[in-house]
Amino acid sequence: MKAALHSAEEYRLDALRRYDILDTPREADFDEVVKVTSAICNAPISVINLIDHGRQWFKAEVGLGVRETPIDSSICAHAILQSELFVIPDTTQDDRFCDNPLVTGDPHLRFYAGALLETPEGFPLGTVCVLDYKPRDLDETQKAFLRLMAHQVMIHDGTAVDDRQRGYTEHASGTRVVSGIGRSDQEL
Repeated sequence: MKAALHSAEEYRLDALRRYDILDTPREADFDEVVKVTSAICNAPISVINLIDHGRQWFKAEVGLGVRETPIDSSICAHAILQSELFVIPDTTQDDRFCDNPLVTGDPHLRFYAGALLETPEGFPLGTVCVLDYKPRDLDETQKAFLRLMAHQVMIHDGTAVDDRQRGYTEHASGTRVVSGIGRSDQEL
């Protein structure tokens, strides 16, 4: 079942665009978040995703091997409509997902847990989520960790948004520099 649109979808998408993160290259910080989240939650799949118009795009992923999927098959599009951690212990037993092609076919997803990536204004942009091929649940520590990772992603990306708006970039060395100054970039 396709998810309904967020009640303020136009404003939510505007907020997503302001983050200027869609279709950007992979970044080590985000890749580390999904690797650690996968390990702590003992899940073969972990994703940082953003729900765009018509698609869900993955800023980082482990275990999926793709950078985006159509919104029609997105479990996370349902998650952004929730106010809390969204857990589906068995996707085959949930009417919203039992006929989802990601459940009925490859990769045969059975478990989902996602924590909101939410702006300071309250707009949900996506989730940090974990998925598994078997029905299960998370313990309270894993649930808390998933929420924490979502919060950390928003803090990190909020800083990145501020930097992009100020004209900063980060070199491979990790040094922030003022961009657009030409040959005399100044280190901060």
